[in-house]
Amino acid sequence: MKTYCIIMAGGVGSRFWPESRESMPKQFLDILGTGETLIQQTYNRFKPFCDDSDFIIVTNESYIDIILEQLPNIKRSQILAEPMMRNTAPCIAYAAYKIASINPEANLIVTPADHIVLNQKEFERVVNLALDHTASNNQLLTFGIPPTRPDTGYGYIEYDSTASEIKKVIQFKEKPDMASAIKYVAKGSFSWNSGMFFWSLATILDAFEDHLPDIARTFKKGMEFYNTDKEAEFINEVYPNCESISIDYGIMEKADNVFVINASIGWSDLGTWGSVYTRLNLDSNSNACDNEKVVLKNVSNSLIKLPENKVAIVEGLEGYIVVDTEDALLIVRKSKEQEIKKLREQVGKEFGKEYI
Repeated sequence: MKTYCIIMAGGVGSRFWPESRESMPKQFLDILGTGETLIQQTYNRFKPFCDDSDFIIVTNESYIDIILEQLPNIKRSQILAEPMMRNTAPCIAYAAYKIASINPEANLIVTPADHIVLNQKEFERVVNLALDHTASNNQLLTFGIPPTRPDTGYGYIEYDSTASEIKKVIQFKEKPDMASAIKYVAKGSFSWNSGMFFWSLATILDAFEDHLPDIARTFKKGMEFYNTDKEAEFINEVYPNCESISIDYGIMEKADNVFVINASIGWSDLGTWGSVYTRLNLDSNSNACDNEKVVLKNVSNSLIKLPENKVAIVEGLEGYIVVDTEDALLIVRKSKEQEIKKLREQVGKEFGKEYI
């Protein structure tokens, strides 16, 4: 079966304010200083499994030119422009039905654009295992990440621990409180939900018809328009009426043919500045600072991210995130990083949308 890779690249990265903005969100930034943006890393990560022509990128229309610049081997026809955000289920349905109009016998990978994987060799092994499995089994497969700590920032997957490497999912759990996270990790049969999915095209289309029939009917009606000059007009007409719902809630939590592979691949969803902190080199005081012109005094356990040529003195901080850009400055406790999204919204209301 031919494999297609659907990259979801429409988010705004609000928890990475002020570096991530609506005009240039985090998936198009080199957050970790590797020389590649996150979407470039994602594309290169999956190239061993797909030809250049078999990538489909779903995004906002305003990001099309950025994608074409950062991924020069991708053609405009491979970029699907959502007229508005409607969560992951409509986005995946759009891509799946478009692929169905080209190749109804396809095998599919679905991945966010802004995650990182450090162990490429193990990643390739488990992806090949997943694709071989979905090519011959009517199952919805996802990657679970073995938890290294109790964490309230991830959803969890409970699985049948007696099974082999491909395990039957018992249930999904939304982001828990700390007490629940501690219980999940201690039980030993829970993994973090990575948000990477593998399934045959036929399997996911059946799942849409069973669990999200309205979305299925909507995008099935477009079969005659996909890959024609009428596709955009059709999508712009139907998208506003789509239910805004995630693939997890709409299908994965309801279907009875869901399985998980636990993948120890050095994964992070880079969902917050705190998750970036854990991936950077730390000094003797557990600070992550990539600017050689910063003087730190009595600073520990902090992330300091400033413009390259800015000279700064930072004194007396413990457990803080400091991110400075040309027109905005963030100083917040690491323990309060989940509030950055709301604080960003407040900035937009008080000072104007150009700052978000």
